[in-house]
Amino acid sequence: MNRMNKGKVLNLRDKISDNEMDLSLCNLTEVPVKELAAFPKATVLDLSCNNLTTLPPEFGSLSHLVKLDLSKNQLVSLPVELGRLVSLQHLDLYNNKLTSLPTSISQLRNLKWLDLKDNPLEPTLAKVAGDCLDEKQCKQCAFRVLQHMKVLQVEVDKERERRLLKERELEKKKEAQQRAKEAREREARKREKAEEKERKRREYDAQRAARAAQERKEKEEKSAEPQQAHTVVEKAAPKTKRSLLAVTLRSCCCCCWWVRLALWQSVS
Repeated sequence: MNRMNKGKVLNLRDKISDNEMDLSLCNLTEVPVKELAAFPKATVLDLSCNNLTTLPPEFGSLSHLVKLDLSKNQLVSLPVELGRLVSLQHLDLYNNKLTSLPTSISQLRNLKWLDLKDNPLEPTLAKVAGDCLDEKQCKQCAFRVLQHMKVLQVEVDKERERRLLKERELEKKKEAQQRAKEAREREARKREKAEEKERKRREYDAQRAARAAQERKEKEEKSAEPQQAHTVVEKAAPKTKRSLLAVTLRSCCCCCWWVRLALWQSVS
């Protein structure tokens, strides 16, 4: 392929005459754009009668072209970058397979001549282009097609603007939804923290209440101990009194017995 490209570079010098590069009838299936760019003085380029089906986007870099002949090829479409050929005045697209043109054609402000004859153009474009049977009709074709493409370009720009606006609105909507989601998440986290804090507070209050109850119970138990001891003493005291009384009575009985015994002995 490189050798072929190098071969083309060598052959291109043989194909140039003054300001015209004639590559017609060369059985080309692709355009050697890189090699053509090396000859900026060749403002006329004839690529007619080849087997081209498309043009590469890089073709738009050949902005030095003033006249371009692409007639009698197999072109089914043209690149958007064709609109970059701002110096182009003459464009021959006769006998191809084009059904439409890129709206960027409207940028070819210097275009004065256009032939679209023998292309399967869609009805609206075919009506705008006309028959292109002579010089006058080809000039009229250039003017009408440019005007038509400008209108289409405006519509395309409006549609693009509407699409961009819709995309921006959708993006804003997504951002708003994202902000709302983040706000809900923050609120949920805040609520969870509040609930956790409330749960801990209730646990803390319950623990304090339990400790207070335990302290009251212990205090009551300590207060009850002296009263219980006093009751025990009171219950034990009557027994002591009764025991002393019994001893006294027994002592009295014993004394009486000795007295009676002494009296009896004295009588005897």
